Amino acid sequence: MAMPKKGSRRIIVDGADYRWQVRRRAPYSQANAWAPLRFAVERAEQPGAALVVSLPCARPDNWVYERTLPVTPALVAACIRRALERGWDPGRPGPAMTLEVTEDDLTAFLGGPPRYLIPFWWGVAPAETAPVSSDS
Repeated sequence: MAMPKKGSRRIIVDGADYRWQVRRRAPYSQANAWAPLRFAVERAEQPGAALVVSLPCARPDNWVYERTLPVTPALVAACIRRALERGWDPGRPGPAMTLEVTEDDLTAFLGGPPRYLIPFWWGVAPAETAPVSSDS
């Protein structure tokens, strides 16, 4: 089944056309930060096997204020390239491939250490400047 165009974003990587999407609403396990932030990628025309990318952080809308990271086109492109290197064939029908991204992968993909954000009820703050609770 092809990814719906509504809610997905188009990206061209090395001349190939893909669509990618972070699920609109968090599943319960991701909302509680029990499961990591994930996004899916597939070829835009005649999709085959999908790619599911798992990042080492929580979704921005998680309920427990765990650190998060914005999913940017540059990050998506780097993940697509890594998956292709590891044998993902987006034109071949079959089961989805899962790519588990590590902290080291993020550093390589982003050209430096990731800048995590901490969500709060009023917005988000960089992890290194987030307010600390005085309840300790």
